[in-house]
Amino acid sequence: MAEPTYEELKAKLAELEKQGPKRTGSLEFRVGEKGGVSVYGLGRFPVTLYYEQWNRLLDASDKLREFMEDNKSRLKLKEQ
Repeated sequence: MAEPTYEELKAKLAELEKQGPKRTGSLEFRVGEKGGVSVYGLGRFPVTLYYEQWNRLLDASDKLREFMEDNKSRLKLKEQ
């Protein structure tokens, strides 16, 4: 198979740029260089916490849900 020409590569790049970023909506987890766990797919940037921090957050999940429900009128919600 022959190597693509410069013009073919340029056309392919333009086509990919038109499509924009692909967001699957699924979450992806990675371990970073410094040992933190990063969650990708929530927003533009990953959320990174260390093991103990994730455990504290997960242990408080019921309180967090209750807090969000109590303050729902003040929160910005995505239009569905």
